[in-house]
Amino acid sequence: MSLADKILAGDLRAAARLMRDLDDGFRSAAEEMKLLFPRTGNAFILGITGPPGAGKSTLVDQLTAAFRAQNKRVGVVAIDPTSPFTGGAILGDRIRMNRHADDPGVFIRSLATRGHMGGLSRSTGDVVNVMDAMGMDIIIIETVGVGQDEVDIVRMAHTTVVVSVPGLGDDIQAIKAGVLEIGDLFVVNKADRDGAERTARELSTMLEMKQILPGGWLPPVLLTEASRNRGINELVQEIEAHRRYLEESGKGEKIREERTVRQFTDLLRDRLFAEVYEHLHVNGRFRVLIDEMIAHRTDPYSTVDKILRERAVRAGNPS
Repeated sequence: MSLADKILAGDLRAAARLMRDLDDGFRSAAEEMKLLFPRTGNAFILGITGPPGAGKSTLVDQLTAAFRAQNKRVGVVAIDPTSPFTGGAILGDRIRMNRHADDPGVFIRSLATRGHMGGLSRSTGDVVNVMDAMGMDIIIIETVGVGQDEVDIVRMAHTTVVVSVPGLGDDIQAIKAGVLEIGDLFVVNKADRDGAERTARELSTMLEMKQILPGGWLPPVLLTEASRNRGINELVQEIEAHRRYLEESGKGEKIREERTVRQFTDLLRDRLFAEVYEHLHVNGRFRVLIDEMIAHRTDPYSTVDKILRERAVRAGNPS
């Protein structure tokens, strides 16, 4: 049996192996994904983003428990910073969600960013598709927590939750990065801290200043204490409310379309770059081209044009 067949038969080890191969960029993994893709498109994707120290992992842990209480199967993709020594994930969010380790209805996968910007790993979309094909009802993506550039999640998730917390230097950290524009729900976590109510009020005021079209969605602001499981039920209710809004307004279909377009264009770009880059290394031209540019005998723009023309000739399309 192929890995895809084993995954569809419920083999969790096969799923973990395919996710590892996808993260390592193995070409064989793409063949497996061709078999799994027809079984995707059913899961609801929930994004959790926010600055470091906001308690995102604890919040994801509590949300997972709440969704499991509804008998929903949950997949968790936890994006961790990359170790500069091993290239692997160094925080290990799975440790913080250890109570779900023996639950067959929960599958948790940590991914290292490996230098990928935007708060996600390069293979996040593929791993989400594997979990989707596994039959997960809800897939939670927790971004890396770099704070300033985590906007990729809005292009992948149906609902994006921006988590803030009082006492990290600014009451509304999200404003700095423009994350205010991407959130569907806002959570002020660690609400037992001083200033939580004020942070929530300021967030609400900023959100009310946004231009909301008739029938549009006004993001709510909620207070939670994830470590004490307070406010989690209210958060789940708002997540479900936004999910209904997406279905009734038709915006959910638009999100699925945009996600498909992005996955296709990202894959096309990566494959074309890998093909051209590998060809330059195999025939030994890469170093020669670099030396010519360093010596200013040519420039990067002309070199790229030349390489693309040569590729077109090899493909039988000299125009």
